[in-house]
Amino acid sequence: MSSCPGTQRGRGRPRQLDPAERESIIIDAAERIVLAQGLAGASMEVIAQEAGMSKRTLYDVFESRSALFSSMIRRMRNRMTRPLTPEERDEPLAERLRILLSPPDEKFSDLLPLAILRAVITEAERQPEVAHEFLQEGPYALYDMVRHELDRSVARGEVRISDTKAAARLMADMAHQSVFEHLVVFKPHFQRKQEYDQRLALAIRVFLGGIDERDTSAG
Repeated sequence: MSSCPGTQRGRGRPRQLDPAERESIIIDAAERIVLAQGLAGASMEVIAQEAGMSKRTLYDVFESRSALFSSMIRRMRNRMTRPLTPEERDEPLAERLRILLSPPDEKFSDLLPLAILRAVITEAERQPEVAHEFLQEGPYALYDMVRHELDRSVARGEVRISDTKAAARLMADMAHQSVFEHLVVFKPHFQRKQEYDQRLALAIRVFLGGIDERDTSAG
């Protein structure tokens, strides 16, 4: 039986949840619903019930289903990338790209990205805003993260790239396998991790070997 909305039971009086905790509970509930019923079944009413709170409380945290979906995609993206620490920001570009594009080992068994991809494909025509939010908080945000590192490297003289926006898209896309294969072919956790590491290493070598516009023939 769910606890009262916005509280956690324990010894003594119920503790009021802070906004971040409440948001996390709602996103957790939304993820469970999407995994079990797909995006079509993830109405605000169903998610509120799963989260153990009222629909009104849900709307106090997320003003719309679209806003909730955006937060879910943002969390998913954060699971699949590693923001650089201050110390890592001084690493060579190849190492920064490897760190940035390497998800934590345990996240390779996460089924949610597959569920989201299938849901977006299914719902895109009927709900174009779903596809828009997915692209903005997923692939496009990742492109921006890669572009930021490329821009830093250009400014530091590590590489010369005239179009870092296009280059960032190329690098991010090279790092990931075909979406179609990812959706229809099941692979165990260890195989996915091994193949991803190998592909990422190759993608970085090929990318940096071909994208740098500096004249290396002189001298």
